[in-house]
Amino acid sequence: MHAKLREADWVQRAGLHALTDALGAENIRWVGGAIRDSLLGVDVNDVDCATTLLPDAVIDRCREAGIRTVPTGIDHGTITAILDDGPVEVTTLRRDISTDGRRATIALATDWREDAARRDFTINALYAHPETLEISDYFGGQDDLEARRVRFIGDASARIREDHLRILRYFRFQARFGSELDPEAEAACSDLAQTLKGLSRERVWAEMQSLLALPDPSETIARMRKLGVLQVILPEACPPGLKALERLIAEETKAAIGPHPVRRLAALLPPHVETAEAVAARLRLSKAQRRQWISLAERVPGDLEEARELAYNEGVEIAHDRLLLQAGDLTPLRNWEAPSFPLKGGEIVARGVAAGPAVAKILRTVENRWVTEGFPSADRINEMLEEEISKSQPGA
Repeated sequence: MHAKLREADWVQRAGLHALTDALGAENIRWVGGAIRDSLLGVDVNDVDCATTLLPDAVIDRCREAGIRTVPTGIDHGTITAILDDGPVEVTTLRRDISTDGRRATIALATDWREDAARRDFTINALYAHPETLEISDYFGGQDDLEARRVRFIGDASARIREDHLRILRYFRFQARFGSELDPEAEAACSDLAQTLKGLSRERVWAEMQSLLALPDPSETIARMRKLGVLQVILPEACPPGLKALERLIAEETKAAIGPHPVRRLAALLPPHVETAEAVAARLRLSKAQRRQWISLAERVPGDLEEARELAYNEGVEIAHDRLLLQAGDLTPLRNWEAPSFPLKGGEIVARGVAAGPAVAKILRTVENRWVTEGFPSADRINEMLEEEISKSQPGA
């Protein structure tokens, strides 16, 4: 039993014990990220399970034990067991029949090593017995973890040709865990960078989001550009953008604000709305991400915006992002909530202005002045209103 696994909180989950009883300890192994992260002393959220049982047998045994299952990936041998302490994906051992760089045709298998051989990196091909917690390590993953090295299983180029997304996964894992670079992996990623063009943009953006959400991916992203990878997926990113990303991460750290992928994407790319529109469409950003991205692209370099005015017009979250991108002062937004503009159109009509476009124009002008002046009191609003009404009168 490995000491770090024995000390991990997740191995004590009642749901995992129930799943082990249902499927049989000799038929399953915990696999992948939970083992890797536990050995590194990193918190574990999700636990995955590999099994020699066929999917139908997994469903039947879980049903007999009162465990609900969902066939989330049954074509690939995956059943999700719904446990009180979190869902667990249970996947029958597999081997690849054919691959085309985007998807694989698989066959179910019964050999643990064969299943391990089809995984991407040695550090992800670690299996643990559910009761003894003995680790099965077929390709030196524990040594690579010790060295903080991300290494493909077998020939790096061959593994990338099986699934081109592994290029981006390599850099994400490097940014998260790596310190010692693997020359073979780096060369293969560089040589095969153009294969990323064949992937769906959704898959590319999903990986980039995960990479940009790490504490400090700036060094890894700079290396992606040096190796010719970044130019394939984000040709708009240039050296000034890499420097801007470094500055942004420094500002985030200073302000104790966590990373946000869209904010960091905005740092990497020039602040041009047309560019932002094109990138949002190409990467299939969600509607919310696109709105945030476009607003960040509207910033004017060198023109530091007033914090509360910006927050009122764009929202506090966007204001934080734009100020971070411009190394602005976030202090005015600390514990601040945007006030509601108290003036209503009816009050303007009551002062003799005919209902219609003139009212809307006056209302908008007074509100803009109110925001620019720092949200003054009602007395000042009345003064501004009188001034604008006077301006709107014929002959004014």
